[in-house]
Amino acid sequence: MNTETLIKVTEISAEQFTQEVVQAEGKVLIDFYAPWCAPCKMLAPVVEQIAQEHADIRVIKINADNSQALMAKFGIRGIPTLLLMNNGELVATQVGAASVSQVKQFVQKY
Repeated sequence: MNTETLIKVTEISAEQFTQEVVQAEGKVLIDFYAPWCAPCKMLAPVVEQIAQEHADIRVIKINADNSQALMAKFGIRGIPTLLLMNNGELVATQVGAASVSQVKQFVQKY
């Protein structure tokens, strides 16, 4: 099975943030991660499942190692961190690895 056609998670750079997130309409779930981070690796399939099950939510990953200024802007001190934006406004933050049900509650609450 080719999973690439199912997964709608887009990785962007900090330079693309304004265009891809701030100017986006609707909900955007952002996963700040690092390739060396074990909890981030645990969260990755959860984020991919959310992307597959929620067509109404845009799901984006940002490599924290390359995005220090963006992390500082949002006060992110640990990874993985999920940010939920709605119409360019930050509505919620969740830090740490989480289960599918926890992330579903997080995105549906707002």
